[in-house]
Amino acid sequence: MTITGKGTGSISVTYSTDVTQHDIAADGSVMISKIIARNGTVAIAVQQTSEANRWLEKYMNYLRIAPTSEWAAASAVLDCDHTGEHFQINGISPQKDPDSSFQATGQNVTWNLMAAEIVKG
Repeated sequence: MTITGKGTGSISVTYSTDVTQHDIAADGSVMISKIIARNGTVAIAVQQTSEANRWLEKYMNYLRIAPTSEWAAASAVLDCDHTGEHFQINGISPQKDPDSSFQATGQNVTWNLMAAEIVKG
């Protein structure tokens, strides 16, 4: 589904794993480890009455009854026209249902999706 223009407020991409680790020995020498990990989260804020939110709710409801093999089978492409950034995101699964807010005016809800691989290109 393309969610541009369907109630999307903001999208943020966050990497979860440090790519460098330093271990310090008793003599003070430093061993540097390179970690190839591209996992993280994608937070999508949408208007709670939007088509994008309704689609994400249907997606979550489907995953609840789908075979386990489909839990993290989703992928996405994010393109930001303002910055020219492009992300290919694979192994997506919802972290949890979004929090609910009840007020006199409509609000945004944030869907936090975990991703096994986020490649910026």
